[in-house]
Amino acid sequence: MTAAEHHIVPRRPPSSGSPGSSGSSGAAGSPGSGDGGGTPPGGRRRVIRRRLITLTIIVLLIGIPAGYLVISAGQSRRSGKDKEAEASAQGLREDWPSGMQRRIFELPIPGNAVGVQYYETNNWKASRMYVKFRTTSAGLDRFLSGVGTGRAALETGKVTIGQRDIKITGWLFGPGVDWSGTVHRNKDPRPTQSITVNMTDPAAPVVYVVSAATP
Repeated sequence: MTAAEHHIVPRRPPSSGSPGSSGSSGAAGSPGSGDGGGTPPGGRRRVIRRRLITLTIIVLLIGIPAGYLVISAGQSRRSGKDKEAEASAQGLREDWPSGMQRRIFELPIPGNAVGVQYYETNNWKASRMYVKFRTTSAGLDRFLSGVGTGRAALETGKVTIGQRDIKITGWLFGPGVDWSGTVHRNKDPRPTQSITVNMTDPAAPVVYVVSAATP
């Protein structure tokens, strides 16, 4: 057979099931394909965890100071009443007030005073010092003079300690006693002293005084 008579058989393209095609289809299903923008599950968990931590920090930064302010406001409103109730429950202290307390409340207790008792209360309205002591006639004069008043200011039969302070102290100002009293007023912020004296024994008067200072 001659070359002209030789038939040329055309080459067929490989079928889809051929080995070559399987390789290309496998490449299309590789992990890098698909949507291309998805976040792995572990990454999403980290994002959620960071957001929760941030939210918790914000709540703590705002909530703790706000709660502290609310608690402090409630405590400040109750503090005065609590201190007065505590003082009333404990009663007068058998001792001398400190030198600073005597200066602040302007209570020049004479050096020969005996049976000295006191306590102090404070709230947002006023501070009070309650004092009781026994002294001599001369000691009473020194005390009144040191406060800024005198024996002539004492009114016979007058009790100048109010019911509120009587309830707190438990002091009794009943009949059958020679009471004399006066109120020595000062301009704020200096204290005002309400003084009542048991003059039944003029040689050994018993002094009751409430010194109140308004801030």
